[in-house]
Amino acid sequence: MSKEHSSLANQAYDLLEQKIIQLELGPGEIYSEAELSEVIELGRTPMREALLRLAKERLVEMIPRRGVRISRIDLTNHIALLETRKALDVLIATRAAKRANPQQQERLRECSAKMLRAGQTGDIEKFRTVDNDIDALICETSNNEFAVEAVAHLYAHCKRFWSYYHDHLNIGRSAEQHSDLVLAVADGDEQGAKEAVIDIIDHQIDFTRTALDL
Repeated sequence: MSKEHSSLANQAYDLLEQKIIQLELGPGEIYSEAELSEVIELGRTPMREALLRLAKERLVEMIPRRGVRISRIDLTNHIALLETRKALDVLIATRAAKRANPQQQERLRECSAKMLRAGQTGDIEKFRTVDNDIDALICETSNNEFAVEAVAHLYAHCKRFWSYYHDHLNIGRSAEQHSDLVLAVADGDEQGAKEAVIDIIDHQIDFTRTALDL
């Protein structure tokens, strides 16, 4: 595979994943490959390769002779997903707390301040942006590419869930929880980072159970 072809396939994957996360491609909806190719404005060959990756990550389902179904949000399975994510996030966050250098610690503290401002103002788009920055920075700081690779698609499922249910979420509380995590990592507090991850994920599990009745 040429570098150009690989780059196009990665680009197609990123575009499709983002549209799934932001619900531009709705859960349960069925699209033809031609429609998806038009949506992302890329050829069908790199788009197909992207779809194969997304299918392995359970974000889409390939339906013979019909097209591609965007996976539904299954709340029961989402709880199992969060339980798996908790174990990986604890590993990533504690490693990040142990390994963060002064520059990374400063960037983490800046993210904490931005996250708290987003929570105080109820700025959902800012919250989403800073949350993405926090995930990327903690993953980078952990220096554990195996854990980061394992958790990446779980983040995509969680962000899509958040997009779907954000009207019912307490953004202020969530911002404070994320700030606690970021500051624990910045302070090199491994136990604090572990406890913050558990607090975040357990809260998300509780909300998922609540969402079953929404």
